[in-house]
Order: sequence, then structure tokens, then C-alpha cells
Amino acid sequence: MLDPNGKGSSMAEVLLFHHAQGLTPGVRAFAGELERAGHTVHVPDLYEGHVFDDLEAGLAYAQEAGFGTIVERGRAAAEGLPAGLVHAGFSLGVLPAQSLAQTRPGAKGALLFHSCVPTSEFGGPWPEGVPVQVHAMDADPFFVDDGDAEAARALVQEAAEAELFLYPGDGHLFADSSLPGYDEKATALLMERVLAFLG
Repeated sequence: MLDPNGKGSSMAEVLLFHHAQGLTPGVRAFAGELERAGHTVHVPDLYEGHVFDDLEAGLAYAQEAGFGTIVERGRAAAEGLPAGLVHAGFSLGVLPAQSLAQTRPGAKGALLFHSCVPTSEFGGPWPEGVPVQVHAMDADPFFVDDGDAEAARALVQEAAEAELFLYPGDGHLFADSSLPGYDEKATALLMERVLAFLG
């Protein structure tokens, strides 16, 4: 593929998992923005069509289905796709994304939005040669109080190519343009960093 300057550009293939409220218009819009930049994005529905208006209802559904089931649905979504994927996830979607990045051979990278779990959850350590970015708000109670911030800092220490980006604010799903907690400014910066990572 050639970019406008005639130079070869390698585009990424991304497997993007939605958050606990389901496959919202905002998640689709995020995927669309990556596609407009020339990347291929797969956005599987881990919730079999369910979309929830609030986080509590979405989390209740995820708990009922079982977090293990959500990870398995993510694994199933990766089957039949090429090995060299960038695995990405929003919040709950970080579970299948991080699991695949750590256990599926050939991963090109990982993008973990609003969440991060200890690498030991998926057999650890973080695989060599797989760059990773973690993005979250610095006062998001889900990220700070549930151990995600700690896991993200440990990941940065452990992985050779790992970056943790913290944005000012206490919003959780701030990069979903269809939700009330959307932060346009933070998302623009996040997208800039994500596109640089994929490039």
C-alpha cells in the first residue's frame, strides 16, 4: 500500500472489543476512525446483540454470562483471522484483548483502554516483541481503585515496549462518543497516540 507521498506504509489489522455496555455506536465510531486512517478493524459483538444504557446493567449482564465466557467469545472471534493482529479493548473488552495479546502467537501489539489486568491472569509474563499502550483517566475510580492502575504500572516495568497514558479526569468510558462521559479533548489525544502506535 502506498501513502500519498508514494512511500510504502504498513497498515495494521485490529481486533477491537467493546466495553460492558455492549457494541455501542461510539465503539463503532472509534473503529470507523481507525478504518479512515487505513487500518482494518474487526469489531465482534461479545454480547450477542445486547446494548445497555448504563454501566451497572452492562456489568450485571457480563457477570451473569461470566467473565470467562466473555474471554472465550473473544477467543472465538479471533479464530479465522490472521496471526498478526493488534488486540484492542475498552474496559471489559481488555479481558479478551489482553488474553489474546499474551497467549495467541504472532500478536503485533495491544491497546488497552480504561483497564488493565495483571499479566499473571493469563499465564504471564508479557510476551517479548509485543508493544502495548494503556490509556485511562488519572482519577477514574474503576481504574485507580480496582487495581488496574497498579497492573498497568507493573506492565510498563515488565514489558520492553509499554506505555501508560493518563488523562486528567475521573471518567471511565471517556473515548465512547455515544456515552454521556465522552471527553472529546482526551479522546483526540488518545486517538493521535493510537494512530502513531498503529503506524
